[in-house]
Amino acid sequence: MSSILIIYSSVDGHTKTICERIEGVIKNSSNTTLMSLDDATHEDISRYDRIVIGASIRYGKHRPSLFNFIEKNLDLLNSKYSAFFTVNIVARKPEKNTAKTNPYMIKFLKKSPWKPNLLDVFAGKLDFPTYNFSDKYIIKFIMWITKGPTDTSKVYEFTNWAAVDNFAKKLIV
Repeated sequence: MSSILIIYSSVDGHTKTICERIEGVIKNSSNTTLMSLDDATHEDISRYDRIVIGASIRYGKHRPSLFNFIEKNLDLLNSKYSAFFTVNIVARKPEKNTAKTNPYMIKFLKKSPWKPNLLDVFAGKLDFPTYNFSDKYIIKFIMWITKGPTDTSKVYEFTNWAAVDNFAKKLIV
């Protein structure tokens, strides 16, 4: 049975939720460990057979700590079977919900020297009621520009959970 490390870089927690879903799908077929990117920076990740990283986008960027982690572990990540997915609201649009068409995945792949074996993109979640004042209205403005939802009293989840499950199943094949 292979050992799989699932690492999440999440601002509001939805990427962690997606990682928990992935863990649930594969836990009977592999030994899985789930941890935050912050915790993984202090972990010996060489003991895992496969490494999965999920990272969210906020204001058009992945967190700098993601790129620091990749740089520190680049040789190891490239020597093992690895997977990466990004979570962003742009992926709610059918023409931008694949690794080849999502602008944030394209940008990530240009910036990062890591070459994961498996790539995917998942639409995220807008949880307007939990955002602080400035985030709420900046994100509302971005949604208005991109013709997305703007009612700040609501939560909008765009994640295609069947796609998440299919991604998870590819990790254990």
